[in-house]
Amino acid sequence: MNSTKNNKPLEKAVVLLSGGLDSATLLAIAIAEGYECHTLAVDYGQRHNAELDAAGKISKALGAKQHRQVKIDLRAIGGSALTDDIPVPDADINSQDIPVTYVPARNSVLLSMALGYAEVAQANGIFIGVNAVDYSGYPDCRPAFIAAFEALAQVATKAGVAGQRFIVHTPLINLSKADIIRRGTELGINYGATVSCYQADVQGRACGRCDSCELRKQGFIAAGISDPTRYS
Repeated sequence: MNSTKNNKPLEKAVVLLSGGLDSATLLAIAIAEGYECHTLAVDYGQRHNAELDAAGKISKALGAKQHRQVKIDLRAIGGSALTDDIPVPDADINSQDIPVTYVPARNSVLLSMALGYAEVAQANGIFIGVNAVDYSGYPDCRPAFIAAFEALAQVATKAGVAGQRFIVHTPLINLSKADIIRRGTELGINYGATVSCYQADVQGRACGRCDSCELRKQGFIAAGISDPTRYS
């Protein structure tokens, strides 16, 4: 993508890109809003690592300036069906309990990685695809968490102490899955290239049974858009 717009440098942003439906839409929105986007995918030991390959391809296809992948090991902590030897349950999207697919401190870690990258890249913006509507009960997808992290960023970094203002952008936070899909479709996203399943196979094919698959499936139905998801 171009590094200038109307002869002015584009504002830079780090976009957390998982390779799933939400984060692909997130990147497309950031680019449409005129940001020079530096995408960051994190291999944290998740069992659905086919999404990491998808993230690199999506970043390139949508025109990000640069893509990086970093590796940390949340399997060493465990406590989640995504990072431990705990079965991924079938969908129960109406449950009010925090599901076993919640990864302890994941978004805190991901945002911290993005913050470090933003400081090095001299980016003021950080985009994360959290959602408080179809969020499966995750506490680190709520507006209160995002506000707290944004405040932390100002006092936890050299740039913040020097007066740089970091802004955590969450354009999906109040959208339904159907709204997200409609917006991404308007922006030309090929959702067939995204991987959302909590236990996708090595080819990126979805199980069709987990919470993430069910939310995605219902989103396409509600949006009235054909579902391009590949199922195993």
